[in-house]
Amino acid sequence: QVQLAESGGGLVQAGGSLRLSCAASGGPFSRYLMAWFRQTPGKEREFVATLTRTGNTYYANSVKGRFTISGDNAKNTVVLQMNSLKPEDTAVYYCAADPTYIGSSYSRVPNEYDYWGQGTQVTVSS
Repeated sequence: QVQLAESGGGLVQAGGSLRLSCAASGGPFSRYLMAWFRQTPGKEREFVATLTRTGNTYYANSVKGRFTISGDNAKNTVVLQMNSLKPEDTAVYYCAADPTYIGSSYSRVPNEYDYWGQGTQVTVSS
């Protein structure tokens, strides 16, 4: 089974950028549907972006045009590039993977994903 480890979170001013990385071990991420979710206290985990096994990408409307998800096969890492950050982007960001979604299929539902990282905090100050 795959293990996921996020890194790259931190404190940034509104309008700034951060690059989150999700390092996969125990198998190539290309065998999984990969996604980023985020969560704030008292709220449900929220879909951010996904990278399908065929390389298709899908985004939440709230981040479309500002965030980009991509995969680096050589490093076995999935990256979330976040630009034009807003205070409402403040959250703990989680990387997730699931082996059952094949081809270009994907899910925005957290419970559909079998594997999760520990999360990384992103704080955007106004």
